Amino acid sequence: MVTPHPHGHDHGHSHHHAHSHGPAAPHPAQAVTWSILRMTVLARLTAAVAVSAALWAFVWVAMK
Repeated sequence: MVTPHPHGHDHGHSHHHAHSHGPAAPHPAQAVTWSILRMTVLARLTAAVAVSAALWAFVWVAMK
C-alpha cells in the first residue's frame, strides 16, 4: 500500500513481468549442483565453522 506524500510527487510504480503462466504449466524442475538444504547437519556445521574461522582470520589480520 502506497500512501500519498504531502509534497505531491508521483512515485510511478509499474510492475512488468517478463513472462507469466498459470499453475497448470509450472517451470520444470532443474538439477541443482549444490544446495545448503541438501547438506547434512554435520556438513552445515563444518561449513559454518570454516566460514567463522575465515572471518576471524580476516579480523585478526586487519587488527595487526
